[in-house]
Amino acid sequence: MTVYECSASMRSFLKDLPKCEHHLHLEGSLEPDLLYPLAQRNNITLPEQFPKTVQELEERYTRFEDLQDFLNFYYIGCEVLLQEEDFFDLAWAYFKRSAAQGLKHAEVFFDPQSHTSRGVAIETVVSGFQKACVKALQELHISSKLIMCLLRHTPIEECKATLESSRVLFETGQLHALGLDSAEKPFPPELFTECYATAKEFHPDVKLTAHAGEEGDSTYVENALDLLNVTRIDHGVNSAQDPELMARLARENIMLTMCPLSNVKLQVVKDVSELPFDKFLDAGISFSLNSDDPAYFGGYILDNYVAVQTRFNWDMQTWKKVVKQTIEGSWCDAKRKNELHLLLDAVMEKYGNTL
Repeated sequence: MTVYECSASMRSFLKDLPKCEHHLHLEGSLEPDLLYPLAQRNNITLPEQFPKTVQELEERYTRFEDLQDFLNFYYIGCEVLLQEEDFFDLAWAYFKRSAAQGLKHAEVFFDPQSHTSRGVAIETVVSGFQKACVKALQELHISSKLIMCLLRHTPIEECKATLESSRVLFETGQLHALGLDSAEKPFPPELFTECYATAKEFHPDVKLTAHAGEEGDSTYVENALDLLNVTRIDHGVNSAQDPELMARLARENIMLTMCPLSNVKLQVVKDVSELPFDKFLDAGISFSLNSDDPAYFGGYILDNYVAVQTRFNWDMQTWKKVVKQTIEGSWCDAKRKNELHLLLDAVMEKYGNTL
């Protein structure tokens, strides 16, 4: 394995690129230095075995055994989120941190069932997140969309009830898309066919995506496309197992929202260099680079860009191609896409062919 240098000038170029993030769990951006104050504010007693300090928790996050080990901590973190103010603080912290790394557009996930199961109204969750989205646009010039995810490990009837409770939020445009997350196995896409059909009935413009092909093999990706009618795949790493599927992804312009540092932390791959980015580029498959659950995996969006550069040593034109894909694959309107393309052109002009 070759590790390439990411020079100061290359890092500056990567930072300046107008980034679009499509795979970010807001609950997964709950940093330890916010988790403990929120627990205190809401009088939440953390489990006895839970780390007692920010430093201890940060250290524990460096050694997840697998996806389930991570999820155990993730759901404990959710327990400290109760009030609208908590959800605002969480999302605003993410936007501020990511703005410093060049984020310009974000389509972010949240898990309502992690909160409604504790008696928190879905309207409280969405209201807090929406206020942060508005502030991010006004003060940081970051546009955003909210994607509501169903937890695939929960009973289907619970998922249906959650979806029904969100109907007005979809109908009024406060929610833009439906996603599906949590552990892929043993919860294949076909279990959620009815849920996805229902979401599309809420509003004709509702977008559909699903986690597939991270734990599950390439058939999870196929079934998400065929049975859930998604137009985007979250992760999709294992699509590389199937040449016919790869051809389909390219032909139908299905974007994969990939998460390099997350894939290493959860042992999908041992190193970022093992991810099939060049294979996907050669096949004409669009993908974006994302941070997934950055508080737990130790890297926000620029950190993921840098990690890819140190393993693949892409030139400026390759990065331009990747960023153009992320803009085109975003669910913002044509006006916003044009603004992002102009920002990309300005960055390319700024750096010329100097790198």
